[in-house]
Amino acid sequence: MKREPVAIFLCDASGIMAQPWAEAGIRCICVDLQNSATARRYHAGVEKVWGDVRSWTPPAGVEILFVAAFPPCTDVASSGALHFKRKGTALLRDALEIFEICRHACEWSGAPYLIENPKGVLSTIPHVGAPDHRFHPWEYAGWHEEDHYTKETCLWTGGGFVMPAKRPAAHLADVKPDDRIAKMGEGAFRGDLRSRTPLGFSIATFMSNAPAKYRRA
Repeated sequence: MKREPVAIFLCDASGIMAQPWAEAGIRCICVDLQNSATARRYHAGVEKVWGDVRSWTPPAGVEILFVAAFPPCTDVASSGALHFKRKGTALLRDALEIFEICRHACEWSGAPYLIENPKGVLSTIPHVGAPDHRFHPWEYAGWHEEDHYTKETCLWTGGGFVMPAKRPAAHLADVKPDDRIAKMGEGAFRGDLRSRTPLGFSIATFMSNAPAKYRRA
């Protein structure tokens, strides 16, 4: 029986990384505790389901083409280092657990994968190891010029993942990338906004890792 191709996105409520895959006609499943617990929601062809990555399992009979995971970074990102001592090790333990669960799921899939987290504690822990790649959104603003800003992001990858070639916005070559993330004010959705995946990098990742028949010209 022919298996349905899917791309899976763990700890992902925004669906931005999934968008190019969905536009290519691939079923995309975003799993996150922020998604609705009572109904599946669809946005731009992306299927958003409620789930805890520690217990969620993919549908039966599918062919997993790609996996991206975005484990919570609040308690491990260097931007919050000032509060580490006050938080203690319990929250660090929880963050590491989610990261490791995501890594096991990604490796189990057998598909190309990335696990994203900002610069912070994770890369200093021997059990995790240094990231395989680092990038700033502006380096891929050639795909989406609104991403002409700085925010160092680390990636742990595997399964044959291909890091896309950098493609900055040529017409912005003489314009310094802004630091909007660092200057973002406080607010109820600050964490979600700071952690949103840049669309330009999402498109570039799709173009480098989707099977050739799905890629757009």
